[in-house]
Amino acid sequence: MLGGELSSPADRRLGALARHLQGSKATAAIQVSASPTSAFNGDSVFAHVARGPEDPILGVTVAYNKDPSSVKLNLGVGAYRTEEGKPLVLNVVRQAEQILVNDRSRVKEYLPIVGLADFNKLSAKLILGADSPAIQENRVTTVQCLSGTGSLRVGAEFLAKHCHQRTIYIPLPTWGNHTKIFNLAGLSVKTYRYYDPATRGLNFQGLLEDLGSAPSGAIVLLHACAHNPTGVDPTLQQWAQIRQLMRSKGLLPFFDSAYQGFASGSLDGDAQPVRMFVGDGGELLVAQSYAKNMGLYGERVGALSIVCKSADVASRVESQLKLVIRPMYSNPPIHGASIVATILKDSNMFHDWTLELKAMADRIISMRQRLFDALRARGTPGDWSHIIKQIGMFTFTGLNSDQVAFMTREYHIYMTSDGRISMAGLSSRTVPHLADAIHAAVTTRA
Repeated sequence: MLGGELSSPADRRLGALARHLQGSKATAAIQVSASPTSAFNGDSVFAHVARGPEDPILGVTVAYNKDPSSVKLNLGVGAYRTEEGKPLVLNVVRQAEQILVNDRSRVKEYLPIVGLADFNKLSAKLILGADSPAIQENRVTTVQCLSGTGSLRVGAEFLAKHCHQRTIYIPLPTWGNHTKIFNLAGLSVKTYRYYDPATRGLNFQGLLEDLGSAPSGAIVLLHACAHNPTGVDPTLQQWAQIRQLMRSKGLLPFFDSAYQGFASGSLDGDAQPVRMFVGDGGELLVAQSYAKNMGLYGERVGALSIVCKSADVASRVESQLKLVIRPMYSNPPIHGASIVATILKDSNMFHDWTLELKAMADRIISMRQRLFDALRARGTPGDWSHIIKQIGMFTFTGLNSDQVAFMTREYHIYMTSDGRISMAGLSSRTVPHLADAIHAAVTTRA
């Protein structure tokens, strides 16, 4: 091509086509800009969308944040606070993060679909025990998930696709998100009796009757320890009876372990119910979260382990878990899992973690005793011994929704309407204020 001239008929045709396309783009631009709202008549395509309700748990914090009172107290969301009422980052977590930052060989590449290998291996050992026969026989598949919620959802999606009995029984009451997770995954949700309001303890007979009438092959959600929201756990003897009944009926256990080590202060002690079921050679699922016991709330670190009958089955189950995860979030984030793996594989850091974990658990136990003592000192009507009998982050106070509303309105204390309070949100300074509010609610709003 010389002097801007086209050298062949083919070149001339291409030039004409280019001029035509440029003209078409200009015309289209003019047509689009002439009437930008004509296609939609000025309305949003989402104009029909209704405002959704606030989450009943997270909504408590929304209301708390809007309250200007200087004495307001948030006992709704389950997150640990120090005696000063501040969020806590464990020293061992900061140490692990510093190690990771200083390691110049670390990169930000994608993890495999199943997550960080070290994290998965160490998480299975933490909940099942380092000497677990299931681990030694390669009958366990573990995948890294997005904290406890994500682990439950991945497990539920897998069960909805591959379990012949797509019904899951959950305790009444249970964590508010359980029903939504399992329903959206495609499982049919039913309940079994768990809490007895009269005794503010376990309705063990009702539990056995309801599980005894469940169809063979049904899935049963079990809180591994520190039942949320009641803080009521079966004894080891009762767990043994539950295990025997479930195995005889062919019911599939799905443990939710959100508080290992955070309930009693002992990692092994809080894992005993899970290990009891693994010890009989049967199959089960367990969802783990490191939000509470390592304080990694915002890192969203969790794991799903499925214990199978054989290594071959475990391998095939893992292949199907990958097919669940890939279209859901492709692969999990690397940072939080690396923190956990760094702590779990170093004996000194692991020891330091157990000390910090026990200190958190002990502070919560002491808050239970302080609240019980404060109510007894005020002569508050009723038996409040359930506060010190229950375990873990939450106490199911027995207060009704009217009493809860009264405490919020008159004392600026925020909690869920079912009367659940987070003991981790209390301090020596705020216990008297809470005790005053409970006393007033019970004596004036009975």
